[in-house]
Amino acid sequence: MEINKQVDLLKDELVKSTQKVLQIKSVQEEAKPGMPYGEGPAKALACALDIAKSLGFKTVNIDNQVGYAEYGDGEEYVGALGHLDVVPENDGWKYPPYAAEIHDDKIFARGATDDKGPIMSCLYGLKAVVNSGLPLSKKVRIIFGTNEETGSNEIAYYLKKEKAPVAGFTPDAEYPIINGEKGVLVFDLIKELKEKSYGEVTIAYIKGGNAHNIVPNYCEAGLKTSLKGSLIDKCEDFSNRTGYDLKAEENGDLVVIKSYGVAAHGSVPHMGKNAIMQLLAFVGELNLESCDVVNYIEFLNKHVGMETDGESFGVGLEDRISRKLSFNLGVIDLDENKVSATVDIRYPVTCKFEEVINPIKEISKKAEINVENVSHQKPLYFPEDHFIVKSLQKVYKEQTGKEPRLLAIGGGTYAKEMPNIVAFGPIFEGEPDVDHKVDEYIKIDHLILNAKIYAHAIYELAK
Repeated sequence: MEINKQVDLLKDELVKSTQKVLQIKSVQEEAKPGMPYGEGPAKALACALDIAKSLGFKTVNIDNQVGYAEYGDGEEYVGALGHLDVVPENDGWKYPPYAAEIHDDKIFARGATDDKGPIMSCLYGLKAVVNSGLPLSKKVRIIFGTNEETGSNEIAYYLKKEKAPVAGFTPDAEYPIINGEKGVLVFDLIKELKEKSYGEVTIAYIKGGNAHNIVPNYCEAGLKTSLKGSLIDKCEDFSNRTGYDLKAEENGDLVVIKSYGVAAHGSVPHMGKNAIMQLLAFVGELNLESCDVVNYIEFLNKHVGMETDGESFGVGLEDRISRKLSFNLGVIDLDENKVSATVDIRYPVTCKFEEVINPIKEISKKAEINVENVSHQKPLYFPEDHFIVKSLQKVYKEQTGKEPRLLAIGGGTYAKEMPNIVAFGPIFEGEPDVDHKVDEYIKIDHLILNAKIYAHAIYELAK
């Protein structure tokens, strides 16, 4: 295949260019004049555009937010969208995180797989198409974002200045093809605690969880009581009986209950164990005097419990493509005056926002609990017979020999931000996901194979 020959000829150059862009630490920092996401992302963008220019492409830098390399003529264009910003490197690397050293035929660096390596594969894939002399009927843009890890604000900025692509992909997920991304709904369940309890046990505080999109692995409660020994015994008995990891200890005038769970991404809450809900299950067994705080805890135990599918909250939705809704209560903050719990829901791609939010508001209202701070991202879904899906399936099968299955995920990708694109690679089936991890790397063979796949994908969509 002519395109693949051209990629092979560009192999050394692709590796060197990838190393060059990986050697820039492009973690978002404080904004500087003309650098909305700090110096690192702006430098990485300048570097990528210089490489694109040296390959003969027209380049455009849109206010150091986003840039692109362009080839061809016409009004419509096909886009490959990747990002040059990275998450912080963390400690414990075997190789320096910004040296882009090669060991065992792998390039080690923060951003190697997420997403600098893959977007360079797209750039050199386009160069291979150009060098092969194959005619295209549409323009092609390789679009370099710089804010994907901290909000994707640059894509909204891009769309104010530029038209969206008519078709395209983002090399920022996994293979084969992700044609569905669940809707994301995040909200707080808030109640002002006016009516206080003065029984044998009162709740001073409950705190747990770090973020809405992580299953909480720790939660703590402080309970005031004169029956400290009895409460500690009850906690031990509950823990033995249920298998939940709870510990109780005296601390001044309080008994502190500590609940240990298992963290997991909020889009797959069934993979974790919710420390908040374990603790609330124990508190629910104490038969405390009815009051605002006790009623709130009873409400969560009744409508959430250890479920991860929203069934008891009236939102147990499911479809064939993306399966069950996922429900994660990720954070709780309760003091003597107010309680707030944050929920993260990923709902099926064929369902509507109203089908989720309306039952939640209805059930909460009956319990005099407010649903506040609602944020929402619509689901993304491309039917199986959509021409983008079909085109990428054809390319994937031809280039890998593997079955081009379609995936629907609970997480979100750049495809949610930019119209008319789907997530396509770069992680091959069966390979470990090293994104955001210590010693992130990309295999050189995969860098090259990605360039071949992306070159053919560009040609297929733009021919």
